[in-house]
Formats: sequence, C-alpha cells, structure tokens
Amino acid sequence: MNTKLLSVLTATAAATALFGAGAPAQAFSFGTNGIKFDQDTTVNFKFKESHGAYTSSFGIYSVNGQAPTLISTLFSEIKPSDNGSMNEWKGTQGNTVLGTGSKVFTFLANQIYTLGLNSGSKGSVYSTSALNNSQQAVFGAQSQLWNALSKETTNAFQAAGQYTNGTSSLFNGGTLISFDDRGNSKDSDFQDFTVSAEAVPEPMTMTGLALGLGGLVAARRRRASKTTS
Repeated sequence: MNTKLLSVLTATAAATALFGAGAPAQAFSFGTNGIKFDQDTTVNFKFKESHGAYTSSFGIYSVNGQAPTLISTLFSEIKPSDNGSMNEWKGTQGNTVLGTGSKVFTFLANQIYTLGLNSGSKGSVYSTSALNNSQQAVFGAQSQLWNALSKETTNAFQAAGQYTNGTSSLFNGGTLISFDDRGNSKDSDFQDFTVSAEAVPEPMTMTGLALGLGGLVAARRRRASKTTS
C-alpha cells in the first residue's frame, strides 16, 4: 500500500477514535429512578400516541429535592383524543397533538431531571417514581415495551410495569416512555401518553469522521494527479 495513503488511513482512524471519545459516556441514568447525565446530552423526543381521556401536556422538569419545576413543555394535546372514547381515547400526532411531533432537548451535565405529564384536573405525574410515591411511567427498548403496551389485557399492563430503565437503549435504537395518568381508577395501564426518546450523536464525533474521510479523499486525488502526470 502507498506509504502516504497508509499514513492518511492511520490518521483517519486516530481522528475518528479521538473525536469518538467525546461521545457521551454511559455513566448516566434515564429511568424511573431519575434522569441525570455526566455531560451535556441532547435527546430527540417524538410523540407516539395517547390513550387518556384528558387534555394533557408532556414536559421536562428540573428536580430540587421533592420539588419538580417545569422548564420545557414538549408536546401538548389540543383535545383529549382524536374522536371521543373510540379506540380507548386514542390520540395521534397531527390530530390531537399538532406540529411535527418531534422536539429536541439538551440535558445539562450533573443536573437532576424528570419527565412529567400534566393532565389538567388529574394533576401531574412524573417519570421518577419517588416523586409520586408510585410508578407512573415505564421505560424500555421501543419494540419490546410497545409489544407489552399493545396487548389489551390486565396482566400485560401489569407486566409493562416491569420496564423501569431506558439507559441501555437511549443510545442504541431509542427508548420508549409511557405514562399512566391515574385516571380510570388508577388502572396502571401505562398507555395514557407515549413518546420515544433517542440520544443525538455528539457533533464532534461526526466532525471527526468527516475530517478523516475528507483527508482520505484528498490523498486519493493527489495520488491520481501524480499518476496522470
């Protein structure tokens, strides 16, 4: 292999590794025990659907002790559902929730957060169980949790409550988060408001890869130019 080309390939690998090292470490929590990152982390949230009989809003809250404070509302329903009680009060993006159904939020390092669902007269519930003295949200890999939520049996809903941690999937395919709003005699069906969440890759990681690839292309062009001359 051409010596200069080998040098560029080595530099590309080194640059990618260097910039890749700037990606978020996995020492963070994202589940029913709370949300906290060891460095600034951007997450893309997408509204999936709702099944609550209330006009609800979903947001990010900062936590200081036992006092959650709303800092960003991501999605708000304009009505309880698409069409009354049909399909268990089903609400969809573009009908019950307007807009693109996608919002980005940056969690700051070493701050404690929780996700919250406010349902008007039913009040607010939080994804951190300790703030409710009960589990009101579930976290899990998207496909597995969605399968658990979509089975309309009491046992399946209770089984969904076993999903408490989205840490491993947040950077690997995304996490599903779904709330129970305490309606319908606190049925714990965990399907009243559902969103997905996926970490956004660090810009430095993508920049490092682009720089490495750019160097490789430039080297090939120089090699081709010398060959023709």
